[in-house]
Amino acid sequence: MAGHSKWANIKRRKGAQDAKRGRIFTRLIRELVTAASAGGPDPDGNARLRLALDRARAANMPKDTISRAVARGAGGGAGERYEKVLYEGYGPAGVALLVEGLTDNRNRTVSEVRHIFTQAGGKLGDPGCVAYLFELKGLLGFDAAKADADALFEAALEAGALDLREGDPLTVVTAPADFEAVRDALAAAGFAPSRAELSMEAASSVELRGGDAEKMLRMLDALEELDDVQAVYANFDIPDEVLEQLA
Repeated sequence: MAGHSKWANIKRRKGAQDAKRGRIFTRLIRELVTAASAGGPDPDGNARLRLALDRARAANMPKDTISRAVARGAGGGAGERYEKVLYEGYGPAGVALLVEGLTDNRNRTVSEVRHIFTQAGGKLGDPGCVAYLFELKGLLGFDAAKADADALFEAALEAGALDLREGDPLTVVTAPADFEAVRDALAAAGFAPSRAELSMEAASSVELRGGDAEKMLRMLDALEELDDVQAVYANFDIPDEVLEQLA
């Protein structure tokens, strides 16, 4: 996951995400629709919807678009229903991957995902083949240039964070159940995260260089370009200097 996160940060710095605004909105709308459908339109009683709303607002999604998506999910408007899917498999050099999706056509989605795995020299596996390598955690990222690291980390520990990671961004790690409480406590202390999400993280990683690193990043980009894919988690690590060259 470390390499995945660093690659995403590099692409954001270079402006590569600007062209993907529409695709990002598509994913967020699907999550809003699904969250409201599963738990109702009231975010106070729907933790999944609260997180989806936070992500939509962070992406500067228009309020009307958010409202329409929630209404569709709650049955207040016409719209499709999406089913959650999870694919597991292996990429270049045996990298483990989890691919989460929301789809209205399982056959289409698995066909597209399998094609990308095959093109990269990897393969889809059976359910459970790599999931045991990952653990769900809450991640809060803070701009290192704007936040006082010592004060942030002290406040995070007091709020019940699990781990603190230096770098850019500064990262506070929480247990899933404590995610919202830690986020809200830090916000009350004056620390506004630039990233706030629940994410699957691997306990160990596979270092990639050369051709394997390039194939892995092409595979990652291809998966993230699929409309049905919501998130991709992988346990690769690529040295910073190699990532910068490939970017």
